[in-house]
Amino acid sequence: MLNLKDPSLLKTQNFIDGQWADGGAGTIDVTNPANGEVVATVANSDAADTIRAVEAAAEAFKSWSNIPAKQRAVLLRNWYDLLMANADDLGAIMTAEQGKPLAESITEVGSGASFIEYYAEESKRVLGATIPTIANDRRLQTYKQPVGVVGCITPWNFPNAMIARKAGPALGSGCTIVIKPATETPLSALAMCELADRAGIPKGVISVVVGNNSREIGAVLTQHPKIGKFTFTGSTPVGKTLMKQCADGVKKVSLELGGNAPFIVFDDADIDAAVMDCMATKFRNCGQTCVCTNRIYVQSNVADEFTRKLEAAIAELKVGDGFLDGVTIGPLVNKAAVNEMVEFMEDATAKGANVVLGGHKHELGQCFYEPTLVTRITNEMRIAREEIFGPIAAVQTFETEDEVIERANDTKYGLAAYFATRDIGRVMRVSERLEYGIISSNSGVFATEVAPFGGWKESGLGSEGGKEGIAEYFETKFHSMGGIAS
Repeated sequence: MLNLKDPSLLKTQNFIDGQWADGGAGTIDVTNPANGEVVATVANSDAADTIRAVEAAAEAFKSWSNIPAKQRAVLLRNWYDLLMANADDLGAIMTAEQGKPLAESITEVGSGASFIEYYAEESKRVLGATIPTIANDRRLQTYKQPVGVVGCITPWNFPNAMIARKAGPALGSGCTIVIKPATETPLSALAMCELADRAGIPKGVISVVVGNNSREIGAVLTQHPKIGKFTFTGSTPVGKTLMKQCADGVKKVSLELGGNAPFIVFDDADIDAAVMDCMATKFRNCGQTCVCTNRIYVQSNVADEFTRKLEAAIAELKVGDGFLDGVTIGPLVNKAAVNEMVEFMEDATAKGANVVLGGHKHELGQCFYEPTLVTRITNEMRIAREEIFGPIAAVQTFETEDEVIERANDTKYGLAAYFATRDIGRVMRVSERLEYGIISSNSGVFATEVAPFGGWKESGLGSEGGKEGIAEYFETKFHSMGGIAS
């Protein structure tokens, strides 16, 4: 089904200690959500496979952590170059297993690779400190040293970028990493390993174990004594469970979890620009991102204009197989995700919501759902309180700035928030009062490798991106040197 320029990038085995290996639990099929066809049959791993990967990573750490940062940077740059050179094939693999439009997949490859490039550079700039002494016979210093082997579990919605955002700083810092990609999307991870191997990254430094034994594999990655740090991107309930598993070993943990992003449109906003920004954040990846707009709040005196223009923009979306020209909305990841959209809409309409556009399973069948616009939302409806993770835009109205900030903050999540206004004073006030780790004003796109990405409250711990991202992979050592005075 896949027509790759380099067919050898389509790998189906685990990558452990620099070798391709079968899984201890047989095999599983990877299917295309657009048509249900089997893309590949891959290894199904067990605890023993994962332990072997961790042991190999621990052995590789001994040498990798001692390689000068400049030399590690060269290897990471080699990896970046190969990722970019093979972006078309990597994008095709991603679309086949995940479903998003091909152009969007290729863009993700570039976005993910930018983290590899950035941390190749940033790894050379991690500095300790000399502290002013408290006595003439002492000198005080701090060092930054890599934490060790990193256990990593990544999601299906960004199967390339989520790995790059973790592997880039991990390898740049001198850590080694064992990755368990999502069951639905292992092929992107394996292709990235093939290119890392070609880049000259030593065996054992990066390993991938794939399969559907998530509990078994996750237990090893959170509890093995040689794991120094665990990092996870996924749902908040799963993140809480994994965090508890890490507690017995007091592992360093970073978590990027669920969101419930508000998108606020004030009456002084550029409405046309606000509509385009809302489209960018609501319908990217068919609404399947943790930072997708979830609750759209529009000041009442511009609500009709905004809703009318949003309806027109949604109507222009083209739904279909991600490999077809012009498609802007692909399938949801599986039929369970479609059923969740059905349940959201049944709940909303039963409680008085008005369906302006869409609201049903798409005629294409399989995993497709109509891009949907719904109004007259009340707080009793699930779509007003829960993460939607699909192509449903739900518009609410508000009257005052204080009111909408209170409503926007009324959630256990705190990942991303958006707002549109042309009042510079309001830009400052609202950005400071919103209880979120990421604020984006007058733009629906904010992600970049040079800035931190992380949530407050139940949306996670720690950051990815920027100098904060690589700090997550270091321990700080304080050295007090005595006997200096003669």
